[in-house]
Amino acid sequence: MIRRRFLAQSSLAALGTLALAGKKVFAHTYQPDNNKPFRLDYAFHDGMFVNLAGKSFLDQIRFGHDQGFRSIEDNGMMGRNVQEQEQIGNLLARLGMRMGVFVITSDSWHWKTSLATGKQEWKGKMKKDCQTAVEVAKRVNAKWMTVVPGNYERSLPVGLQTGNVIDALKMGADILAPHGLTMVLEPLSDNPDLFLRYSDQTYEICRAVASPACKILYDIYHMQRNEGNLIANMEKCWEEIGYIQIGDNPGRKEPGTGEINYRNVFRHIYQKGYKGIMGMEHGIAGQGKAGEEALVKAYRDADAF
Repeated sequence: MIRRRFLAQSSLAALGTLALAGKKVFAHTYQPDNNKPFRLDYAFHDGMFVNLAGKSFLDQIRFGHDQGFRSIEDNGMMGRNVQEQEQIGNLLARLGMRMGVFVITSDSWHWKTSLATGKQEWKGKMKKDCQTAVEVAKRVNAKWMTVVPGNYERSLPVGLQTGNVIDALKMGADILAPHGLTMVLEPLSDNPDLFLRYSDQTYEICRAVASPACKILYDIYHMQRNEGNLIANMEKCWEEIGYIQIGDNPGRKEPGTGEINYRNVFRHIYQKGYKGIMGMEHGIAGQGKAGEEALVKAYRDADAF
């Protein structure tokens, strides 16, 4: 009886010590690798650990760090208020974590029209959002911002559209480059109306912009759908790739749920000496806590190359 009471009191004292030290104590026991960092720098999104860590993104960040993740992504960061941005940035700094991409857009204009039109209206929106992105990036210590040029302008030849996109991106690069920031262009597979779809097309545009502030966001999920031959195409465009995102196909879930041999792909990226962020821009195959635990395990398995 005395021994049981002693053990209970000791456990409470230990928890109190952790709380006093500012350590978040999570109501779970899932710590398979005890904070061991991954070989590559995978970045999770808000909501990926909502069942294991709670609804607070700050708590999810602490939990993700406990699992070995060292970066986050947040596409909607520009839509968060200043206080939220500062809280996230401060926590990342305390934990020694990095901020991945957020999307340069204040009102999703790039899904409605296109920089390919050459119209000043849309170039003006791009300019304004790049200026705002500079301030957001300072608060969260971000280095990369996603840019999507939008849809084809069917009334113009492809060459003219390409020239219009290049002009708009040069303007954006001039705003971002003095601050050491980089917009990363993402070719997508969501619908056939999108202007930017292939890695070689994006490579051509980045070469024409000719700025360290304009690089390729190579999303493995989208590129598997649009062109395949992942490793070979990455190799051809490597000099212009500034950021990489992840998602298996079909289904756009975590590695191991589709057809992509992620262990081989990750090995290639690692052997290339890539030190950037690998964004986890995908859903989760499972449900609840078990699904989130399986997510972490999937990355451990794919990272074991």
